[in-house]
Amino acid sequence: MKNVSLADVDHVDRAVLPIGTDYPPGQVLDWHRHRRAQFLYGATGVMVVDTAEGTWTVPPERAVLIPAATRHRVRMLGVSTRSLYIEPGAVPWWPGTCTVVEVPPLLRELLLVAVDFPLDYNLAGREGSIAELLLYEIAERAPLPFHVAIPASADLAGLCRAYLAAPDAGVTNAAWAARTAMSERAFTRRFRAETGDSPAVWRSRARLLAAVPLLRTASVSEVAVRLGYASPAAFTAAFTRVFGLPPSRFGENRQGHRSDLRNADVREKCAG
Repeated sequence: MKNVSLADVDHVDRAVLPIGTDYPPGQVLDWHRHRRAQFLYGATGVMVVDTAEGTWTVPPERAVLIPAATRHRVRMLGVSTRSLYIEPGAVPWWPGTCTVVEVPPLLRELLLVAVDFPLDYNLAGREGSIAELLLYEIAERAPLPFHVAIPASADLAGLCRAYLAAPDAGVTNAAWAARTAMSERAFTRRFRAETGDSPAVWRSRARLLAAVPLLRTASVSEVAVRLGYASPAAFTAAFTRVFGLPPSRFGENRQGHRSDLRNADVREKCAG
């Protein structure tokens, strides 16, 4: 199914509902929740998923697992999605918080096939087998570190969300502590208790997450300068240390990624 509203099909007696949706650049799906769990894969572009507990950045060729009934917001940056909406009872192993995962070739191909299923696809035939295999493949995925926690308290959460919107390498613990009328030591202790990280470590990861959407349209050197790194080499080293891959692998203009998208377009046109 393509470009249909979940609300119009949620009642259908299928544990897995595959839906493909194309979004205009920059669209924001404001705060909402689904009765079903969601496997949200960006066939193109970058997604940023917010919940009360954290922010998850989803690079190209990755997906995010969203638990059932989780209130969330999604910012779409040049995204065409392939989603699975899944009855919670069918996936008791689903993570309790949002989780970014890799989408290897087999899983990607299964998703591309599944979004062409009719609404009442045959559970006993090929389509039902593909739906089952999709769940097996998702269960095998390991979490990727593309997220930061958001503190529960409103004042700390406000600092963090403002920083995510405009990362600034010049921000210090002392400046943040002053804004909350606390000593630097007390602020750092409270921040670590609510997020699991020191403020400096949190800001460092947040800056690197901010690089992912920037890399769609800017070079590694340009992103390094924009985010306040001393050099492209310093930025590349920090990015690779945290995410396990160099930032050059996340550019929208990578030849391999363009080929994947062209092949997907050809398959979908042939299927249509």
